[in-house]
Amino acid sequence: MIAHVGPVRVRKLLERFGEPQHVLQANRSELERVDNLPRNTIEALLNWENELDLTNELDRVREFGASVITQDDLIYSPLLREIYDPPLVLYVWGKLEDRDHNALGIVGSRRTTHYGLESAKKLSYQVAYSGITVVSGLARGIDTAAHQGALAAKGRTMAVLGTGLNHLYPVENRALAERIAESGAVITEFPMDTTPDRQTFPMRNRIISGWGFGLLVVEAGLNSGALISASQATDQGRNLYAVPGPIDRPTSLGTNHLIQQGAKLVISVDDILEDLQTLFPKRPQLTVSRPPELEGNLLKIYNAIGTSETSIDRIIDDSGLAASLVTSGLLQLEMRRLVKQLPGKLFVKLL
Repeated sequence: MIAHVGPVRVRKLLERFGEPQHVLQANRSELERVDNLPRNTIEALLNWENELDLTNELDRVREFGASVITQDDLIYSPLLREIYDPPLVLYVWGKLEDRDHNALGIVGSRRTTHYGLESAKKLSYQVAYSGITVVSGLARGIDTAAHQGALAAKGRTMAVLGTGLNHLYPVENRALAERIAESGAVITEFPMDTTPDRQTFPMRNRIISGWGFGLLVVEAGLNSGALISASQATDQGRNLYAVPGPIDRPTSLGTNHLIQQGAKLVISVDDILEDLQTLFPKRPQLTVSRPPELEGNLLKIYNAIGTSETSIDRIIDDSGLAASLVTSGLLQLEMRRLVKQLPGKLFVKLL
């Protein structure tokens, strides 16, 4: 909340003073001995108690039904903690879970086409159904479709705001934000009364790209803000994915250009899931005879796979489920490292 003090500058101050409270208690001479600390920052640190009402801020957080986490909290994304300028704190409306560490950012243009919206919904549905949390920015267009797809799959999704919680933007997505908070989380690094401006949205983009293992750009023109997220994802060492589009549409020029530059072309969720086999090759260590937390259709599909290689047709017959449900369920079981697909649409249990 203190002016002129961002994540990088705080890291430098903590290296010097050790604890946040020691920074806030430092006198002028101690602050002046910090290398390259501007005078306006020194003045802001010396006068913070006169300028800010911290108690009132925390009261409003509680009244909103939100909470605040720091980098020291275990629920804070370990991948986000490793970027150059991780947020000092995150305001959380809803609930973060450990499984949200396995996440994919999905972004795109605000001005989109039917093709872009349908692609975003379909891929987000498949990603969320596979057990991966969908992270996006609640903006109009592709972001909205990404959240909707994840919610339709009854999966996890997180919305990262470029504003404070008291100024949800855009206003027409208020109902969507409420749905996300009920089953996932709406997060922001900005104090409660922060209003949207040209700086806050590029800042929030680094959280969308940095939270998980990769970023998928669904549809974007050459001047789309989604390309800022793509650049940040590359700088952060994240996997970059892009959906190809018609070569004669301006709305696809950005994503097609990303593919030319090395982003992985995505036409189905399989193109993303196959990378996870490399990123997370170790399957879960379970101590029970059958996988925990399997019920309903997933349990039927798992039980329909025999002790040897089992064809997908046999699984469909033995489970009594529709082919589409079996296909989606097998994807989810693969993500949990409980089932492996072999050539010829054959499946075996890993446990």
